[in-house]
Amino acid sequence: MTTPVKNPQTQIKRPDEPLFKRLTRQQLFIPVAALILLVLFNLIADPSFFAISMNTNSLGNPVLSGNIVSVLDNASELVILAIGMTLVTASSGGQDISVGATMAIAGSVILRMVCGSQVTSDTMQMNLLLAVLIGILATMLCGAFNGALVAYFNIQPMVATLIMYTAGRSIAAWINNNQLPIINDLSFKYAGTFLPGIPVPTPIFITAAVILAFWLILKFTTLGLYTQSVGINANSSRLNGLDPKLIKLLTYVILGVCVALAGFIRVSRSGSINYSRIAENIEMDAILAVALGGNALSGGKFNIYGSILGAYVIQFLTTTLYKYDVPSTALPAYKAVVVILLVVLSAPVVREKLANLKKAPAKTAKEVS
Repeated sequence: MTTPVKNPQTQIKRPDEPLFKRLTRQQLFIPVAALILLVLFNLIADPSFFAISMNTNSLGNPVLSGNIVSVLDNASELVILAIGMTLVTASSGGQDISVGATMAIAGSVILRMVCGSQVTSDTMQMNLLLAVLIGILATMLCGAFNGALVAYFNIQPMVATLIMYTAGRSIAAWINNNQLPIINDLSFKYAGTFLPGIPVPTPIFITAAVILAFWLILKFTTLGLYTQSVGINANSSRLNGLDPKLIKLLTYVILGVCVALAGFIRVSRSGSINYSRIAENIEMDAILAVALGGNALSGGKFNIYGSILGAYVIQFLTTTLYKYDVPSTALPAYKAVVVILLVVLSAPVVREKLANLKKAPAKTAKEVS
């Protein structure tokens, strides 16, 4: 009777491994640790950082205010972008650097629809839902353009999206004839501010709805599995009946939908648009959110919830720096230093070296004894 051969992978169990070491192996360890450090820093420096109060806005409606509310509110666009960026990164092994410019296109299209031919409009000239759907269609086309260059022409993602990155804001300005449309209809601003009678910022609800939608999609469809399969090995995926080109294209189109929603929230906050400044450098924050979430920027396996948490960490850091009067011009430098440290510490090579350093003293002590 032959003895069955066990899978070596099933035998790799480390019951005696320290709890901390097991925790550091988790993909979400870095973003969770960063969030905890930020929370502890603010608790020690100024516990009032976490104070939440009920105030009234300019319309006399009760609204919640406080730094935590600001973090959840202001991170909304970044969280939505990070979700789409994660799928693109996983499937193509590259990043879309045009999301900020495409947000400008989405905002410009939506404002053009609701303002009609007028530069300044006191009432919406089109149903808001229809205007948003047209904006989504526009950015889906932009995503399809980027995706086609990557999937069918084999252009490196960052180079392919550089085209839209360069031209996107000019296209946004051209849509409105280089004018800055303004919509004064209060109902247009509900999505970016507050719904009457509800003290929680509306973008928080929109973000929660997007997260729920993607949770359902990833749970009840094969999108996540196919995306990871293509990112890990496109040739093997093709041999197993998948179409890697179509899947890559689909992820860019999905990112286009995320971009439109983020762009709508951004222009809804003010009721207008500044083509050169809207969502400036947000593409870098979106990529950093994916990296902070423990996702490999080279593609393959991903954790979309890690990217979501990474986006909130970035916004938490931004709010903390503003709290302590860091100049806006210096803010990117501070963020870059902190984020680089976090990303480096999350690298498998660095983790392995730190683990070996920890083992060395113990091994030396054992040899001496």
